[in-house]
Amino acid sequence: MSSIGGIGGASGSAWGGASGLREIMQLRAQIIEKSQILQQIHSPQTQSVGASASGQGHFTDRLNEAMQSVNATQQRADQLTTAYETGQTQDVAKVMLARQEASVGFEATLQVRNKLLSAYQDIMKMGV
Repeated sequence: MSSIGGIGGASGSAWGGASGLREIMQLRAQIIEKSQILQQIHSPQTQSVGASASGQGHFTDRLNEAMQSVNATQQRADQLTTAYETGQTQDVAKVMLARQEASVGFEATLQVRNKLLSAYQDIMKMGV
């Protein structure tokens, strides 16, 4: 199996240089940024109950941005995985970090969906 040799060859180049560390730090910064966006979605709004339609549009815009970001992350991870599988890249660490970032983004999106669904169900159970 040639992929085992590729992993061994990639580990020396992925962790040996400053450029590898720089890429890891950039991926870490992207993950932190996405985490902050998701935390803003989870944080309670300081607007009053009679908020204007622009406030509602702001929430949907932020939610849409977060969904697009998660989608882009998953597509990037798929591209890197395909590139590794076809031998176009030997950097297994970069591929694994991209896959993990996509996984974290998906799990966070799933949790947001579950909370929204739970809130909707609670509202629907309320008496008028």
